[in-house]
Amino acid sequence: MTASTSTPLVHGIFDPATWTVTYVVYERAGSACAIIDPVLDYDPKSGRTSHASADKVIDFVKSQHLSVSWILETHAHADHLSAAPYLKAQLGGKTGIGDHITTVQGVFKGIFNLEPGFAADGSQFDHLFADGEAIPLGALDTRTWYLPGHTPACVAYQFGDAVFVGDTMFMPDVGTARCDFPGGDAKTLFASVRKLLSLPEQTRLFMCHDYPPAGRPVAFETTVAAQRAGNIHVHDGIEEAQFVAMRTTRDATLEMPVLILPAVQINIRAGELPPKESNGIAYAKIPLNVL
Repeated sequence: MTASTSTPLVHGIFDPATWTVTYVVYERAGSACAIIDPVLDYDPKSGRTSHASADKVIDFVKSQHLSVSWILETHAHADHLSAAPYLKAQLGGKTGIGDHITTVQGVFKGIFNLEPGFAADGSQFDHLFADGEAIPLGALDTRTWYLPGHTPACVAYQFGDAVFVGDTMFMPDVGTARCDFPGGDAKTLFASVRKLLSLPEQTRLFMCHDYPPAGRPVAFETTVAAQRAGNIHVHDGIEEAQFVAMRTTRDATLEMPVLILPAVQINIRAGELPPKESNGIAYAKIPLNVL
């Protein structure tokens, strides 16, 4: 990874229901912007969706007189539904995700036995970003980084000195992402994390989630230096074998995320709901005894 001299403005909006941070990244008031990992509110008890979280993003974009160029996903999230279609309808912009999303779509098309017309080719998104590809946004120096391990399709987006790492890692006192979802791999994740931590020490890293230990307020910005010094799972000195053993043991104790079943089957559709059936209602499938 290489350094960048540009320093964008970053606004994070934390959703306490899913512990997710949605970001708006931009050069200045009145400029183009990108929205990263937007949240669609979802009530698992009733199956109802709503837009309070996304409306906060809209309010901020309008308050800064920004024009939306991109609505980006770092991966097909298992812990929240994407609000990308709603934001696109309200604000414009193109949707984007890493080009390995096709692998994830192929796996979950089978798990959910999706309709024959569902194309596992990424065409639900406006653009699929390849490793190393720039994200056009004003004069910012940008790049996409392919960082698999948590899922086979995870990417980070770099805008100047700011890198949005998705679920690859968390704040130093929380550690790293689980690797036990279909296609996840702890050895691969270790390599991805070390790739991130090869950036210059002052590089700003922005987390997709925070799960703070008791007594610490929510935080979602850190630096390469802080991660290398203090990340409880991957600080400097931790070897690959140590990490893989820790991650494998820990993952075996974790429950599935509450929203994984509705979230993944909708997020691989770029946030669109499944096709409505003959009664005019869209349904999310719940595969039994699979995950």
